[in-house]
Amino acid sequence: MKKQITNKLLWIFAIGQFGWSLLSGVVANWMVYYYTGTPDAQNPNTGIFASGITQNPILFKLTLFGLVLAVGRIFDAITDPLIAGWSDRSKYKGGRRIPFMRAIAIPFALVTIALFVVPQTGNIAVNDVLLFTLLMVFYLFMTIFCTPYNALIAELGDTQEHRINVSTYISFTFIVGQSLSFMLPNLAGMLEGMAGQAGSIRLAVTIMAAIACAAMLIPSFYIKERDYIDAKPSETKAFSSLLKTFRNGQFRRFVYSDVIYFFALTLFQTGLAFYETKLMEIEDTWTFVLTATMTFISVLLYPAVNKLAPKLGKKKLIVTGFFAYSLVFLITSLCGKGLHWGFIVAVCAAVPMAILGILPQACVADVAELSRLETGEDRSGMFFAARTFAFKMGQALAMVVFTSMTVSATAASYRSTAIVATATCLIGACLFLLYNEKMILGRISELRSGKK
Repeated sequence: MKKQITNKLLWIFAIGQFGWSLLSGVVANWMVYYYTGTPDAQNPNTGIFASGITQNPILFKLTLFGLVLAVGRIFDAITDPLIAGWSDRSKYKGGRRIPFMRAIAIPFALVTIALFVVPQTGNIAVNDVLLFTLLMVFYLFMTIFCTPYNALIAELGDTQEHRINVSTYISFTFIVGQSLSFMLPNLAGMLEGMAGQAGSIRLAVTIMAAIACAAMLIPSFYIKERDYIDAKPSETKAFSSLLKTFRNGQFRRFVYSDVIYFFALTLFQTGLAFYETKLMEIEDTWTFVLTATMTFISVLLYPAVNKLAPKLGKKKLIVTGFFAYSLVFLITSLCGKGLHWGFIVAVCAAVPMAILGILPQACVADVAELSRLETGEDRSGMFFAARTFAFKMGQALAMVVFTSMTVSATAASYRSTAIVATATCLIGACLFLLYNEKMILGRISELRSGKK
């Protein structure tokens, strides 16, 4: 008999999400800000590392930095199914997922630090190569941790209640990690007297990486995977498993909207620091306060989302979240100067953040569970990897689009990215209407009743 999965165990599991989301947030939210752009009197650290790498467009309007970020996400997406297949087929004593998480947590934290430290030689060409190489390694290590981790969402979510609960918990720890990452300028400011302007940023990244590493190691050593999960290794090879996953009609319908949503969201997240500093003319130290406000309100809404999902259905709430985010992006594109605009965006964004932070993972877990019941083969890792493979392609495109559209670094160029995000998010909402949640849950209930 396997040990019973409890909410306490799910909370411990969710701590790992805080760790990797903090590392991801540091890179996603601040690399573009510190490696591109121009400083001003209000925000002197903007583009502080920009002189070390190539800034001029190298192909049409595509910048080196934009291409590096895009290639990194594509590389990340390609490695997802490879790691997922490896994890699904693994026969390690410690389980199919935990050994990966345990082995990569420390290297993942170290390479995050290196991204802000190493590409600072006196040779720009060398810096370009170092930045590209380190970013590829960063994304590889993130995949090695996150892909097995995400597979555990379905495997620890052994019931519909547990799937919604674990999705809620990891959503909470994810946005806490992301929110803490926005505190980077604040922390750097406190350390500036000790380490100087550039050194304080690097020291702040190091402190955050150490916290993240500890968080990733907690579930890796606390959870004894085989005590709770009795999953047989899959015999299907990685890309055969990936193709099999995309043949699932309902999964494809989910992914269509997910790709477009992440394209829109990545445009917005990449530009957030610029929207606040260049359009609203807010000091970058306010970024954490605004993000914390958004996070706090979002967390207050979590219990409502958790309770409403089984009653109204995840599909209705997710579509509502898409439309709400579209409104947020539109407001941003029209915003004026002043801190009040930052708070308007933060408050409005809290609603879709709560919905879309929780429920999409539960949808993937539902589809993976139905597949397991119908085929007898547990390929949870590949379902989550296929999702990330798809949405990372959207993210890669968004990074190219953002850096290309904002090469002039004008207010109008930043506004235009928010307009594009608005339009694409509306398209994503329409596409998600094709997803048939009612059929999936009904079929899961039928198959489980038949087994009983």
